[in-house]
Amino acid sequence: MRRRNSDFRRPVRRRFSNVFWLTLCGLAVLLLIILLSRETRDSSSRLVYTKRPYRHDRIADGLNITEEMLRPESMTRQINDQISLAKAILVIAKESNNLQFAWELSAQIRNSQMLLSNAASRRSPLTNGESESAIRDMALLLYQAQQLHYDSATMFMRLKAKIQSLEEQANSFSEKSSKYGQIAAEEVPKSLYCLGVRLTAEWFRSSNLQKNLKEEKQAAAKLVDTGLYHFCVFSDNILATSVVVNSTAMNSKNPDMVVFHLVTDEVNYAAMKAWFTMNSFRGVTVVVQKIEEFSWLNASYVPVLKQLQDSDTQNYYFSGNHDNSRTPIKFRNPKYLSMLNHLRFYIPEVFPALKKVVFLDDDVVVQKDLSALFTTDLNGNVNGAVETCMETFHRYHKYLNYSHPLIRQHFDPDACGWAFGMNVFDLVEWRKRNVTGIYHYWQEKNVDRTLWKLGTLPPGLLTFYGLTEALNPSWHVLGFGYTSVDSKLIEKGAVLHFNGNSKPWLKIGIEKYKPLWDKYVDYSHPLLQQCNFH
Repeated sequence: MRRRNSDFRRPVRRRFSNVFWLTLCGLAVLLLIILLSRETRDSSSRLVYTKRPYRHDRIADGLNITEEMLRPESMTRQINDQISLAKAILVIAKESNNLQFAWELSAQIRNSQMLLSNAASRRSPLTNGESESAIRDMALLLYQAQQLHYDSATMFMRLKAKIQSLEEQANSFSEKSSKYGQIAAEEVPKSLYCLGVRLTAEWFRSSNLQKNLKEEKQAAAKLVDTGLYHFCVFSDNILATSVVVNSTAMNSKNPDMVVFHLVTDEVNYAAMKAWFTMNSFRGVTVVVQKIEEFSWLNASYVPVLKQLQDSDTQNYYFSGNHDNSRTPIKFRNPKYLSMLNHLRFYIPEVFPALKKVVFLDDDVVVQKDLSALFTTDLNGNVNGAVETCMETFHRYHKYLNYSHPLIRQHFDPDACGWAFGMNVFDLVEWRKRNVTGIYHYWQEKNVDRTLWKLGTLPPGLLTFYGLTEALNPSWHVLGFGYTSVDSKLIEKGAVLHFNGNSKPWLKIGIEKYKPLWDKYVDYSHPLLQQCNFH
């Protein structure tokens, strides 16, 4: 047979066949990809659905939910929901004084709870028959509550009003508590008053006490001996001062080197002299002076005395009538305006021959030897004190008015505060830097009470700013008159300070801290027994 010429062969048919097979393979691959993606989605969805029952089981276990309560027609869940709503409405009913409705609602709550309790005891779900009556009766009461406007909005408003009322009552009680506490702290106990009267009488009728003045003159050399340990206390409280002296003497390694300089007022001078003349304190030297002896302490030199002559100042601090009694009662405490309280700023004038003094408040107890304070290096500073900035409220901004430009320009509001009550004063540096003059400057600037309100700590913070050396906190532990103190701090503390209203000689003193003070009082002393000290 004759073959066709190569030009007549059918190449077109071969090309069509290649394209067809390529297209078919592509479609097969695409179909395979689609099938695989669907299988992945199905498996992931199956994975989700297998996890869901596990999560629900955990939630049900945590909430103590039974299988019956998970059903849409659960009678138990419906009764529980009714009880929760009824309890909230019961509170409103009682507040509205609707006692009859409150009693009915309370009775129905008990019935429903009893029904649930019985079902739980027999471990079988509630049936429609036994729960139908309870659900219907509770629903009627809840509908009645709705008609009485005992809804959630009303409940919210009434509870909000109740909370506001309780807050106002709490603020009122807190204010009254603070006021009565302040009054109690200012009152002189009968026993202290009795002791002062008996000592004064004893001083003026006993010639033996007067003879002891000769011994005092013999000890005069010690009063100016800068090699001894000089302490000063400014107080009108005889017994408190006695505790300071006695506790210092009892814990001193060399009591014969200790000299106490006591300053009191005219009223208590004879009683103070009598007490420290008739009692000995392990060889400690004690001298008593009265503030009236200091002729330089007058209104022309002392800004506080000058301000006290102003009628507006007297009204502000003693009457409180000019501002509808908005001035806190603590600012009208006479001790803040007593010159015995402000005398700490005049120590170089009071003791012109001394170079270093340890100042003690009359509400402290000394339980360690304090001789090391006299060799403490103050690094050129005037005041050695324990800082009290462990908490925010003991920084400068708490005590001073930083809206005043003078305060804002000169003092860092976050500067660390420190405590009066146990302070080491370098009187040489004090005189060199004219610290009393700095105190006078700030007192005169505060004539309108815009820098600070009252007290000696705020002007002390200004006066000794940049002139205070921080001492180890164990030298001076505070808070025994108003708060709880860590037992470890008590054990390590050299001086324990009963700052606050709850003084240990008052009935409002904190009972657990009173023994720290009581052990330095000889309650067997005849005069203390006569005045009913116990």
